[in-house]
Amino acid sequence: MSVLAVTRLELRRLFVRPLAWVLAALTVAQLAGRFMLLVQIFTTHQIQWAAQPAGPGYTDIVGVPMLSSILTSGGALPMLPFGLAELALLVIPLLTMSTLASERSHGTLPLWFAMGQSPFDMVMGKFLALLVWLTIWLLLTLAMPLSLAHGMTLDWGKLAAASLGLLLMLSALCAIGIACSAYASHPAIAAAASLMLGLALVSLNVGALMAGIDNGFINWLAMSTHLDSLVRGLISSADIVWFLLVTAVALILATQRLGAERGRG
Repeated sequence: MSVLAVTRLELRRLFVRPLAWVLAALTVAQLAGRFMLLVQIFTTHQIQWAAQPAGPGYTDIVGVPMLSSILTSGGALPMLPFGLAELALLVIPLLTMSTLASERSHGTLPLWFAMGQSPFDMVMGKFLALLVWLTIWLLLTLAMPLSLAHGMTLDWGKLAAASLGLLLMLSALCAIGIACSAYASHPAIAAAASLMLGLALVSLNVGALMAGIDNGFINWLAMSTHLDSLVRGLISSADIVWFLLVTAVALILATQRLGAERGRG
């Protein structure tokens, strides 16, 4: 089986699993509630912000905050439900926990090896299938603020940069989840490890800033450092490379783990 064959098989599995549909329904409903609250805030303060020389617009108040809570975590806006980025930290470990760990616990992993399936094709096929699901999830989220684009002025560049940042984040978290599933003996362990790693990467910058470190190696390691720039509309090759590097390292580790397991028979 090729990578595409594994991807098609994994997609079929994914779309018949109740967990995927339940997660999609619950998260989209929660994001719809967030969207309504953001629209209400924007319409309430629209005249006030329009009078300011550099006041925020529809993209700043509704479009970009749908993707992340970074711009709505304080200041003039009240506490709101999680954005897509925060939900991803919880949802992706649940989606990825059974990709390889369940194959091992159910005893089906040796069957893949007996068919001559390479570890690389398995890892990449499962990764691409999950990435398709996550991309659809991102598009459904973007459809909410875009539904009012005909009557609002959108900053398409800023929204595109934020969307790129979220897609890269989803990809990195997905790869980390698959790597955890490759090393874990049980899906629950994989989900817990993936969740803790994701939270650590996002919150790593908080401790550094509290210690007065603003431009060090720890800040560079934090996912939030690179996501913040993209969410705010600043596209940097260094930020993109960071996400691609994390994704590649996680997938390589997962492939090496499966390769070692196949070698042991």
